[in-house]
Amino acid sequence: MPETETLPDETAIASADTLSPAIHLDHCVIHVGDWARSNAFYRDVVGAEIVARGDGYAYRFGGVQLNCHGPGVNPKMVADHPVMPGNSDLCFRWSGPIEGAITHLERLGVPVELGPVDTFGAAGDGISVYFRDPDGSLLEFITYPTP
Repeated sequence: MPETETLPDETAIASADTLSPAIHLDHCVIHVGDWARSNAFYRDVVGAEIVARGDGYAYRFGGVQLNCHGPGVNPKMVADHPVMPGNSDLCFRWSGPIEGAITHLERLGVPVELGPVDTFGAAGDGISVYFRDPDGSLLEFITYPTP
């Protein structure tokens, strides 16, 4: 899916035999403190599809998913130092000019903490704005210049 693909940097492409089959991010985990508040935020602000998953939820963006740990969820496998509410740092690609992301956040009452600033992401040089989810995790919208 184009919205979840990373644009290649010609200098960083590994040969086909070293990454066969190709490796892509499928999902990662965040921890939320309140399902209703977080579901509304990730749906309205970040555009996630909210997917019921056992006693909790996951947030899906095309071909990438955020699995959520939260109230009532007891995952079988966790990291040695499990993620807790407020300690994630996530970047989402914004389609269009960064001013549109700022307007979107302002319209929803989400304060921009920093930006727009020049940054470097998976597709190279970009422009980002930073904001926080309801638990305090740092989120970023990045946009890349069009050729």
